[in-house]
Amino acid sequence: MKQENLRNIAIIAHVDHGKTTLVDRLLYTSGVFRENQQVDERVLDSNDQERERGITILSKNISVTYNGVKINVIDTPGHADFGGEVERVLNMADGALLIVDAFEGPMPQTRFVLKHALALGLRIMVVINKIDRPGARPEEVVDEVFDLMVELEASDEQLDFPIIYASAVNGYARFAPEDENMDMLPLLDTILKEVPAPDCEPNGPVALQICTVDHSSFVGRIGVGRLFSGTIHKNEQALVIKNDGTRYNTVIKDVFTFEELGKKKQQEVHAGDIVAVVGVDDADIGDMVTSRENPVRLDPIEVEEPTMAVVFEASTSPLIGREGDIVGARQLKERLMREAESNISMRIEELEDKSGVEVAGRGVLHLSVLMETMRREGFEFQVGRPRVLIKKDEQGRKLEPIEEATVDVPSEYAGKAIEVFGSAGGEMADMFQRGDQTHLVFKIPTRGTMGLRTRLLNVTRGEATMFHHFSEYGAFRGDFNGRKNGSMISMSTEKSVAYALDTLQERGKLFVGPGEDCYEGMIVGESAKEGDMVVNIAKSKQLGNQRSSGADKAIQLTPPQTFTLEEALEYIEDDELVEVTPKSIRLRKRILSSIERKKANKN
Repeated sequence: MKQENLRNIAIIAHVDHGKTTLVDRLLYTSGVFRENQQVDERVLDSNDQERERGITILSKNISVTYNGVKINVIDTPGHADFGGEVERVLNMADGALLIVDAFEGPMPQTRFVLKHALALGLRIMVVINKIDRPGARPEEVVDEVFDLMVELEASDEQLDFPIIYASAVNGYARFAPEDENMDMLPLLDTILKEVPAPDCEPNGPVALQICTVDHSSFVGRIGVGRLFSGTIHKNEQALVIKNDGTRYNTVIKDVFTFEELGKKKQQEVHAGDIVAVVGVDDADIGDMVTSRENPVRLDPIEVEEPTMAVVFEASTSPLIGREGDIVGARQLKERLMREAESNISMRIEELEDKSGVEVAGRGVLHLSVLMETMRREGFEFQVGRPRVLIKKDEQGRKLEPIEEATVDVPSEYAGKAIEVFGSAGGEMADMFQRGDQTHLVFKIPTRGTMGLRTRLLNVTRGEATMFHHFSEYGAFRGDFNGRKNGSMISMSTEKSVAYALDTLQERGKLFVGPGEDCYEGMIVGESAKEGDMVVNIAKSKQLGNQRSSGADKAIQLTPPQTFTLEEALEYIEDDELVEVTPKSIRLRKRILSSIERKKANKN
């Protein structure tokens, strides 16, 4: 039976093609905000990191009502590292709005999310966004989307997709780029007309599959998913079937639907809607909440495997506890195990020797978002260099994850960009000109992408844009050379002095400024030569009692190089660690004492 007063749509796109801005406009058009209400841009990017990075990290559910029909909208992340979020929330939708930039056209992540949407049989609506952008080429981009769908083996029905042209920033959607229309109504009309209403059994047995898990400090875990059949009442008894087949009885304490920007408590929720339930104590992704008399089992939710792992350890720095409140190994482990419960796309396991916890994710950004969240919560910890997860095939040969990287670069720097990829084990798969830009596609091992963006920006004077996403597991490409330059390592635990730094800056790049706390074994700079160099950062000028005829020269220090978390993780070598605290990101040697390091190197 079709629920004609409901529509469930997911919004999918490559990073930065305007998904969250488009959702803002739908909220305005449906009257969620008053005309004169002051609202932040990208209102759904509510998390601090999402605002700072300008990307969506967690999928969000909202609803808008138009012409008496409730439209549940799921805003999904566009960055490949958060693909796990996209894969599971598409299970809740009947249709998808594929947003494509009118200038850039389909990008790597467009292919990734579209492949999953087509495989689930969703009705695709194509929105060509940013048609007001200089150099926009909407008609050509529509052809490119069609070609991509053919390549991804879309059905004839899916290939007959409706097209809307929009400028989300300016708040208009049109049936043709030349229309004079200046509101979003054509988009809402097309959603009602083209996206199928949910087909479900209102009178059947209860069947709810949990697709995401929310957490509230008041009620604990909240399971969110689509109710495929039946009606759930508040305080109703239900059966929970876990992914591994175990079952237990529970009572649904509260039920919610998504209304506008938040959740609304209901006495009962009906089939076809996206709902949230409280009372499933250890709700996990893929769990079934169903009736005790007629249990229903749906296929488990499959999510692609992680490709990169990093080990979290309790900090052993001499400066421990100065900036963070939570420094214990036990608290670190508890926090990471909590993350494992709600984050299905990460694999989190304690090491056999109990020295730390290994966290495996989709890429450096995926892992660094978790680290950034924890340092904001007051944790201090240290992490090693991310390692790529290697598999073996039936013949016992090593396989490693291979990424597809696409680079847009001014044509004059194309040769330099190809050289950088070649040195990192990349093989060129495609290359074509678009105006004065060259578009390059490479297949490159995940190991080779570490630190690649920095090198690419250096050789192209900051003008290259690069995206990469997991493609497949391929033959192991042999060992790569690490960093050529050695490190400058502090010999003592003291504050840095400008006089000492002045002499050191002639011998390489510095990572610390004057007056900073340093400790023995901390990396304070990069040497211009190979091999590590132990330096005295606290050396001060010897003052005699005679006056000198010439005044001391003023010390002019070059500003130190600072690292973001991702840059620090990509920079370090296997014998180094990144120390993460709420205020600082420091690089250090795994073994702090220079004598102990020499002994270890001999062995």
